Amino acid sequence: MPYVAYYRVSTLQQGKSGLGLAAQQQMVRSFVKEEAVLGEFVEVESGKTAARPQLRAAVQLAQRRGAVLVIAKLDRLSRNVAFIASLMESGVEFVACDQPQANKFTVHIFAALAEQERDMISERTRRALQVLKAQGRQLGTPANLTPAAQAQGLVIRQQNARTHEANRQATALILARLAQGHGYNQIAQELESLGFRTRRGCRFTHKQVQRLAQRATE
Repeated sequence: MPYVAYYRVSTLQQGKSGLGLAAQQQMVRSFVKEEAVLGEFVEVESGKTAARPQLRAAVQLAQRRGAVLVIAKLDRLSRNVAFIASLMESGVEFVACDQPQANKFTVHIFAALAEQERDMISERTRRALQVLKAQGRQLGTPANLTPAAQAQGLVIRQQNARTHEANRQATALILARLAQGHGYNQIAQELESLGFRTRRGCRFTHKQVQRLAQRATE
């Protein structure tokens, strides 16, 4: 099976230094044989940017040669649901090394949650800055580390733990399977078979599956 590799780094510094890029290349080379890769395309773009000439070129090559577009991680494509949907509609097959068993259903869920997480982070940041500005505080100074600000920081860290990539993707699958009538033990076994791990690198158990499901409904 021929492949076309696509890599994305978020900053020009990462593109020049290889930071992030080398890790992606290693993941792809561990996933497919190097001789099976017809071409490699590197994009230096923000995840919010839909205009990607290198991705377009990679898709065109894959279309011409009947190849599969391979990426290291799903979030290297985009955090935009419509963007991933349009790519899928192009007819080009693609596979993410970190989620090789993901189908179209789970890919859409992961993309939707990633987009939601991006919007939530942006909104939390905007509100926090508005509060500090309204209080007349000078931003970016240690003086702003009041007990209230520290408490707010703790809340944000807890929220970030809930939206951690490992938990976020597992939660998507958990909610989908619960809607289909699966039990917690059955879901935990499926997560194990797919290679999912918790934020701390542990295997999912009945209790952890239940906890993530409860958090998602809070």
